Amino acid sequence: MEFSHVPVLLEECLEALAVRPSGTYVDGTVGGAGHASHILERLSQEGLLIGIDRDSDALAAAKLQLEKTREAMPEGERPDFRLVKSNYGELPEVLHELELSSADGILLDLGVSSFQLDSAERGFSYMKDAPLDMRMDRDESRTAADLLNESSEAELARILRDYGEERFAGLIAKRIVLARQSGPLKTTGELVRIIEQSIPAKYRNTGGHPAKRTFQAVRIALNHELTTLEECLPGIIGALAPGGRLAVITFHSLEDRIVKNAFRTAENPCICPKDFPVCVCGRVSRGKVVTRKPILPSEEEMSRNPRSASAKLRIFEKAGAGGGA
Repeated sequence: MEFSHVPVLLEECLEALAVRPSGTYVDGTVGGAGHASHILERLSQEGLLIGIDRDSDALAAAKLQLEKTREAMPEGERPDFRLVKSNYGELPEVLHELELSSADGILLDLGVSSFQLDSAERGFSYMKDAPLDMRMDRDESRTAADLLNESSEAELARILRDYGEERFAGLIAKRIVLARQSGPLKTTGELVRIIEQSIPAKYRNTGGHPAKRTFQAVRIALNHELTTLEECLPGIIGALAPGGRLAVITFHSLEDRIVKNAFRTAENPCICPKDFPVCVCGRVSRGKVVTRKPILPSEEEMSRNPRSASAKLRIFEKAGAGGGA
């Protein structure tokens, strides 16, 4: 199956990054290079694009797409690109290994790719019966089945409540534990049936598919998505060159809240009491939040690509030379 990921908020991201032809840009979630190929087109021979992904299939597809994009550019004006198998949380280390001090722009698209959703064997979709996998990095050993079969009822309820904002987390967790007494859960279809049996009938058809929140929660927990995001954002901001920009696309409120708070803290890190006349903590602003409110997809984009409907783009610009670190 061809790897595809329709780039969400594409023009808005390109505008956010303000790509300089000779700059260095990082797509920390390169996927099938939906965004990255358009960034590459805007670079000159002096420019460099770095693509990072945990998914080997994504990197293979990105390589093909970026080579195709590069070959279509005039000879003598073709920029270089590098692809690295890693987690975007290790972005500063990736730059260091490539002997780069900083990047002029960084993009993080935190959505699951269309390829991952549509590939039944990956186990991300509640619409197809498949093995309970959900690993972003298939070199990792632990799958969604392991998480569901090994976690306690209390831990399962916490995961569904905290990461899926599932109001019936306790009921679903209880039924999962009961079901696995007859044998381990193995497929997405089994999990969907448990969820449907756990949610009262009058609530099953509200707020989308009844399994949506549980599948989101299990995927987030298995791949450590929120902890990675929260822990890495300060370091990623630190990896920006003066005046460089970080653009982050989120797809649910938990991610968006983390990004919003991290950007606010980077802009105003002062921890002095509000009644202090001057700052004495010594914490210096690292830049400015460009988006006071997130940028949302247009009606036209949502009709063309329904998966973009929940996307939100936030942008942070690092302080220029002499304007803080």
